[in-house]
Amino acid sequence: MTIPLKTGAEIEAMRTACRLASEVLDVLTPFVKPGVTTLELDRIAHDHMTRVQGGVPATLGYQPPGYPPFPASICTSVNHQVCHGIPNERPLKNGDIVNIDVTVIKDGWHGDNSRMFVVGEGSIAARRLCQVTYEAMWKGIVKVRPGARLGDIGHAIQSFAEAAGYSVVREFCGHGVGRKFHEEPQVLHYGRPGTLEELKPGMIFTIEPMINMGRREIRELGDGWTIVTRDRSLSAQWEHTVLVTETGYEVLTLSAGSPPPPAFVQASAQPPAPVTV
Repeated sequence: MTIPLKTGAEIEAMRTACRLASEVLDVLTPFVKPGVTTLELDRIAHDHMTRVQGGVPATLGYQPPGYPPFPASICTSVNHQVCHGIPNERPLKNGDIVNIDVTVIKDGWHGDNSRMFVVGEGSIAARRLCQVTYEAMWKGIVKVRPGARLGDIGHAIQSFAEAAGYSVVREFCGHGVGRKFHEEPQVLHYGRPGTLEELKPGMIFTIEPMINMGRREIRELGDGWTIVTRDRSLSAQWEHTVLVTETGYEVLTLSAGSPPPPAFVQASAQPPAPVTV
């Protein structure tokens, strides 16, 4: 397996693409409320990516082998939909949860991220699932440093989620990202510490656990894309794109509206804030 190591200039390009992807989610946030359709959210996102950012929606027309072309500029996965949900005309209702997954191509580089949204007043159980999934993603992120192993990330996520009473989807994983939408390595969200590939400075990949309230088994709908929980239990996912630095990690998909890291994340692990003069 050859895992690409990005150069300084390539990392800068990825910082830009990833920030833009996060900013799309910032733009969408005030519109995610009861009554809006995911098709309308797709239109807002498409217009912002293309007209404001001068970017390209990576998912629109995306067609890996064996799949039909994806018909939208974002993925919107509602309630028991695990991932790859296709925007449609059904209005979101109070209590729904929805994952919005955005990938922007800017100057040939891909920025990839997703967030969970609770529509209106969600149930305590739904909110807890979203929060635990967010913390599980960060449990994986803080394991990123040179010399660590990919298995360290997966183990941290799996042990945290399962201790909370949830299950981890096995069939989908994080991935390297750069000029290609999906590169090596594959980043599993389960596993054993000290196993799999060693992390090296310059690697860039996503960490994007999918956590189910019920069992981990999934199935694909007839549209060829949408994945749902087999037992129809709720599912949640969060995603960041992460750079392995010389001393630790840098989360590239951060913007003004990004939710803050959980309290257990040490501030020292984050890149320094820019100095204003």
